[in-house]
Amino acid sequence: MAAIPPSSPALSADDFAGATPAFSPLYQQIKGLILQSLQSGEWKPGEAIPSEMDLAARYRVSQGTVRKAIDELATDNLVVRRQGKGTFVATHAEQHVQFRFLKLVPDSGTPGSEGPAQREIVDCRRLRASADIARALALRTGDSVLQVRRVLSFAGTPTILEDLWLPAAPFKGLTAERLANYHGPMYALFETEFNVRMVRAEEKIRAEPAIDGRELLLKVERGTPLLSVERIAYTYQDVPMELRRGYYRTDTHHYHNTLN
Repeated sequence: MAAIPPSSPALSADDFAGATPAFSPLYQQIKGLILQSLQSGEWKPGEAIPSEMDLAARYRVSQGTVRKAIDELATDNLVVRRQGKGTFVATHAEQHVQFRFLKLVPDSGTPGSEGPAQREIVDCRRLRASADIARALALRTGDSVLQVRRVLSFAGTPTILEDLWLPAAPFKGLTAERLANYHGPMYALFETEFNVRMVRAEEKIRAEPAIDGRELLLKVERGTPLLSVERIAYTYQDVPMELRRGYYRTDTHHYHNTLN
């Protein structure tokens, strides 16, 4: 495995600071440097990154080392390889990944087979973070957050009620009107308008009754069982950027996940 010459002008100790430990495998160090470029916005979502040969020259390592680093980034869904075209920064705007974090599937179809959801923005307001919201978003209690409530309908039937909390600073200027006028996925809006990319998420799932007004928005009987999904979505470097609590009707849909 090729080593990085100590005199190389391409890298310095500062390049590795905060990325990966110096004792990690070389490809992991290169992965960390590419990740820093993704995080800084050097290559935007949907854009091609430099070729393996160019990156190998940039970091003064072998092309095989770069390939292994990119393989891991692709496995993490941070980049996408396209045969004969190169490697591109993954984006939530692409059709085949729009349902990556939405696991609710119609009983008689596949994700997306119903067409795009009809979205109603019920509310979008700024408020002070409660203790549990602050904890989930790594904020301090009382810090400013945005709360968004929306209903997603399929074939005219309200199916998903979602409450979202976002740290206010990165999403300055986000309004109900802006959300309503954007016709793509919400995470694509976050990418293009606010330079925030959700790269992974963690979920907790439980059953809860339709109460506290949820039954009115989802047009079901009070007490109807709903699938409750709480999600924390993270951007690069595991920074939490969204807390989302969704309530799903399951009379015509089911939660589907593939475990590898």
